[in-house]
Amino acid sequence: MLRSVLEIYDYILDATDGQIGRCHDFLFDDQHWAIRYMEADTGKWLAGRRVLISPVSLGKPDWQTRLFQVQLTKSQIEAAPGIDLDAPVSRQHEILWAKHYGWSYYWVGHGVWGTTDHITPPGNPDDTSVEPEEARGSEDSYLRSTREVTGYRIQAKDDKIGHVEDFILDDELWTLRYLIIDTRNWLPGGRKVLVSPGWVDRISWADRLVGINLSTKAIENGPEYDPASPVNREYEERLYDYYGRPYYWK
Repeated sequence: MLRSVLEIYDYILDATDGQIGRCHDFLFDDQHWAIRYMEADTGKWLAGRRVLISPVSLGKPDWQTRLFQVQLTKSQIEAAPGIDLDAPVSRQHEILWAKHYGWSYYWVGHGVWGTTDHITPPGNPDDTSVEPEEARGSEDSYLRSTREVTGYRIQAKDDKIGHVEDFILDDELWTLRYLIIDTRNWLPGGRKVLVSPGWVDRISWADRLVGINLSTKAIENGPEYDPASPVNREYEERLYDYYGRPYYWK
């Protein structure tokens, strides 16, 4: 199902033996646009600790009660290797967490989730099956915060045309399916439109800018996005047909 990321913030996180806090943010990679971790606000329980949970350990969200089941115990989370609140997430941190929780190395292989495009249940990664150099991969961090990127300006091929207001999440594959672009502060009578991350050609973290390989006119006249209506397949077909792009689901 496709859902707004903004509406998921503040969902209750319920571990197998009690609540651990609320959803605060998501970290995604800027290659596959896949959510790699949910960041939890644990309140006073683990104050001063940054708690990141892979979608591998998240159950299906309950949209009615605004709750995520977390398939971990509180003691597992408390015993996990720590990271400073303001420190970037390094590959070494990710390897330590994967070993602690039994998560596979999503960066090893050609799929979105390692050797596959689908999330696999937690296991016990066998360190002997992956060479140390392959497990480390690049030491550079490619993880970005959805909260951080919200507000970035949109640079079309010929001019600026809006800003990132939100994201649409596919909660089956845990990928960011669309950026929600608000053009109202840039165009008279502007509106909200959706753009696929596949149409993004660059992101400038220093300039807080997302470059889109589309013209301002194309974006301005694209199918309007209504936050009150679900993003269904009929809307997606209109969107992709308008831009002349192949359907991602075929």
